[in-house]
Amino acid sequence: MPAIKSERFVWEDSMVTSQRSWPVDRRTVLKTSAAIAAVQFSSPFIIKARGDTPVRIGLVDPLTGVYAAIAQGEVVGAKLATEEINKKGGILGRPVELLIEDSANDVGTGVQKTRKLIERDQVSFIVGDVNSGIAIAMAQVTSEKKVLHIVSGGHTDPITGANCSWNVFRVCNSTTMDANAIATTLMEKFGKKWYFLTPDYAYGHSVQAGFEKLLKAAGGTSSGALVPLGTADYSAYLIQAKAFGPQVLINVMGGGDQVSSLKQFVQFGLDKQMAVGGTLFELESIRAVPDGARVGWWTMEWWWDQPGVPHVAEFNASIKKITGAAATARNWFGYASVQTLALIANQEKTLDAPKLAHALSGFKLPPEVALQPGAPSYRAGDHELMSTVFVGEAHPPQGDPDNMFTVKNPVPGEKAAGPAEDTGCKIQWPA
Repeated sequence: MPAIKSERFVWEDSMVTSQRSWPVDRRTVLKTSAAIAAVQFSSPFIIKARGDTPVRIGLVDPLTGVYAAIAQGEVVGAKLATEEINKKGGILGRPVELLIEDSANDVGTGVQKTRKLIERDQVSFIVGDVNSGIAIAMAQVTSEKKVLHIVSGGHTDPITGANCSWNVFRVCNSTTMDANAIATTLMEKFGKKWYFLTPDYAYGHSVQAGFEKLLKAAGGTSSGALVPLGTADYSAYLIQAKAFGPQVLINVMGGGDQVSSLKQFVQFGLDKQMAVGGTLFELESIRAVPDGARVGWWTMEWWWDQPGVPHVAEFNASIKKITGAAATARNWFGYASVQTLALIANQEKTLDAPKLAHALSGFKLPPEVALQPGAPSYRAGDHELMSTVFVGEAHPPQGDPDNMFTVKNPVPGEKAAGPAEDTGCKIQWPA
């Protein structure tokens, strides 16, 4: 089967048409209506910019594999941002072209696609990846090539910590932010004996390390298992968890892996013997499990129901018009990433990466892009976006079919992140 090619939005004069060139093999068939909606956009539409070479943004995400659903969520948000930006005149008066590549949840593929976008397709910016290990590897390429890079959905601490780079900024939280926001709640509500179900790669290791640091400081104990990505049968790991007898099962699995593990957690009756919770239980995953598995205390990094917060309802309505369902944090990640690039380039009137990176250090998102309390900014010390962490409880639908999470404690980003100097980030700027 031929490889997936990039999806391009091509502008001709003042009109835009969507030309998709995705040879699709059986692995790339999208399996949910939300995922299908992710690649459908109305066109053509009028843009104000015309007659100039497009500004190209490359998006690399795992459109196939266990993280496909959340990656498709980012694609939806990125496309919505591209449409809005072009309706307002584009970047520097030029139309924006979004090129989308599938990293296939593979580091080598992610690096290859990133190099292709920069060297062959001449993109000015890179966004991605959901997979933290791929995001780190992509950042090595973008740093080498001096291309501004927004990590939309890879959470592992080193991205804005020990491995930070002058050209890399992150929209989603660090794992430290998520762990700090919820650890005390889990200990106070359920106890200090935990068992970790952790994906065996950069993100999982980072989350578990953050949690263990806080748990040990509070006098707690833990055990756990490192689980390969794509595991289908969790029985051996859940038997080990039951034998340990924890008060809380910390489920760090993501995407399809989290869906499978939580289904089996409930099928085995472990929800009657221990609490469950952790950092991310994303709306895409909550939708994919039965009511019985919609349980536990978790963090959300953005939530669609924020009464009184400006522009949230409008954004949610725009996403719902596209997908038929409420907006997710992943929709916002993709949206905020692309909007950030347009905002800073139009403000500085340049595409020069070092100049834009300096300007982004300390840059505050406007309310129509922030879509949350306060005015989150990209912290100068580590380039991490100081966004709110929404701590709360998952539950079966209440009223609205997507009302499956109740925010109990919004934690300001600065409080969750801790000092920038503690991250290990030492940014070296190019000469």
